[in-house]
Amino acid sequence: MEENKKTKFLAIADIHNDSKLVMRLAERAKNENVDIVILAGDLTWLNKEPKNIVGPFLEQNKKVLLLHGNHESNDTINFLTELYQNTKNLHGYGMKHNDIGIFGVGGADFGIEPMTEKDFKNALNHSHSYIKEMKKKILITHMHPADTKSEFSGFDGSTSIREAIEKFQPDFALFGHIHEASGIEEKIGKTRLINVSRKEVVFEI
Repeated sequence: MEENKKTKFLAIADIHNDSKLVMRLAERAKNENVDIVILAGDLTWLNKEPKNIVGPFLEQNKKVLLLHGNHESNDTINFLTELYQNTKNLHGYGMKHNDIGIFGVGGADFGIEPMTEKDFKNALNHSHSYIKEMKKKILITHMHPADTKSEFSGFDGSTSIREAIEKFQPDFALFGHIHEASGIEEKIGKTRLINVSRKEVVFEI
């Protein structure tokens, strides 16, 4: 394990089958020498077949981590990760990269496969169990946490996601879901929260 090597990420959510956006992001990932691309849900629109969403990143030799939103099923994400090498579904799962633990949960409280707060809590605890000993952590969700700025839209966030942030204290919590909140940043304790809905962020850790 390379303790001191930094990893560069590009994260975005709510692509909604926008292949032009994906091509621009793949070019940025190449130009900025990104190591890992994170697609935080709503890759499609109402579970329509995703086209040219994952492949352009893989053509640039990027590892892709993804999970489902409210517009597609977890089975759709499983299909993509089975179809493409160098991809991983983060829903209820955690993975290690160098000294970083990355864990997540997909879905929302409405949509193709609605999640309850109990569903969120169980999946978050399970995903964190894979990386609990890691020094650095990144939490990826589709839905936003409760009592955060993304709620200005009128859509309540998840109390279970917020509780997981407070409990596990990841360095970053990235999510989308609320398009109007795109680009908003804030903090819960030491955790830097970023809404990446249709507005990508590139960061290092």
